[in-house]
Amino acid sequence: MNSNQGAVVVSGVDIPFLDLVGLLIKLALASIPATIILGVIFFGVGLMMTAVFGGIGMLAR
Repeated sequence: MNSNQGAVVVSGVDIPFLDLVGLLIKLALASIPATIILGVIFFGVGLMMTAVFGGIGMLAR
């Protein structure tokens, strides 16, 4: 940023209530597939970690 440009400060946002409700409903609906995708990814990582490190406890016996 150049020194001759001023900083911008947002002091408030004027959004009608029903528009805000609609935005939050869309956000909630969009989070459902994202959560499913992240769950599948974490399940796969956990499955791989179990496959690699699952038998380490057996070596101590």
